[in-house]
Amino acid sequence: MLMAHPAVLPGLVDRYWALAVLDAAEGGSPVGKEIEDVARALCVATGTTDVHAALIAARHHLPGAGALDDSVLAS
Repeated sequence: MLMAHPAVLPGLVDRYWALAVLDAAEGGSPVGKEIEDVARALCVATGTTDVHAALIAARHHLPGAGALDDSVLAS
């Protein structure tokens, strides 16, 4: 499976979270289409079909992530 270059993932993850905050704050804001596009890009970049799985996969491929980094699972 092809994986996106690690330099691409932080930008996609940051953009997704920024858009998610805007969308949650404004409720039904016009960023809906853009957040879908970024979610789709994350899925393609990580080889997943779900944005939540894509975010987890991206986190494990980001620079500094340990092989056993389970911090994404912490509450």
